[in-house]
Order: sequence, then structure tokens, then C-alpha cells
Amino acid sequence: MDNYRLDKVHKFEEFVDQRLKPDLVRAVSERDKVFEQQKTFSDLRKNIENLQKNSVTSLRTLVNLGSEAYMQAEVPDMQRIFVDVGLGFHVEFTWSEALNYISLREEKLARQIEEYTHHIASIKAQIKMVCEGIRELLQLPTEATLQEPIF
Repeated sequence: MDNYRLDKVHKFEEFVDQRLKPDLVRAVSERDKVFEQQKTFSDLRKNIENLQKNSVTSLRTLVNLGSEAYMQAEVPDMQRIFVDVGLGFHVEFTWSEALNYISLREEKLARQIEEYTHHIASIKAQIKMVCEGIRELLQLPTEATLQEPIF
């Protein structure tokens, strides 16, 4: 095999290893973060719906003060709830306002998950295409033309 082909194969392999695979890992990681946010909002929605259904007006709970140190807390008025809207900001909502905000946020997160999924599929397709190019440069038979051994 000539040096030109070997050089091309080496460049394709470097591209896959140094560019496409890290991009794929990063995209999967980002999508997983969005999945976690989606679960958090889903859990919050379920909790608010349960509070509404049971007509809860006050609440006793444990609050994490940090470093897994907890303290008992009593919430005398449950008419309003503070929701983390990002960047360290919390907004005071009524339960119905919070449910509206959560549904909007869940729709946005679902769109982000779909975008990441398409991006991941695109990267995988690029990796497959480059691997097919390497196979052609090396003049290897395709998987369909390989014969299975008879035992």
C-alpha cells in the first residue's frame, strides 16, 4: 500500500479520534444534563399536583443546610412556591403559575433533547462515513461481502 493512502487513513483516524469522538461524548453528556433537568421539573410538577389534590395548607419538612446537615422547618402558608428559574434566581409563583411555568419549561427541555438527539445521530453518521472511507482506502471488503465460516 502506498504512503499516500496510509497518510490519508492516518488523517481520517485522527479526525475521528480527536474531533468526532470527543464531540459525541460532549453531546451525550449535554443531553444527559437536560434529561436530569427534565426529571427535576417532572418531579416538581407531580409534587405540586399532589399538594393541590390533598389540599395541603401547611408543611413540616427537613431542609438541607449544606454538607448533608438537615434542620426541621415548618411552612405555615403553602399558597406560594419559589421555583429555581436558573442562574441562581428563584421566582415566587402560585401553584397554578408554577404548573404553567413547569409545562413551558418541560416543552423547551423536550425540544433541547430532540436537538441533541439529532446532533448525536449526525455525529454517529459522520463517524460511520469516515470509517467507510477508511475501509475503501484500505480496499477492505464490505461487511455484506464477507463470508461466514462454515463449522
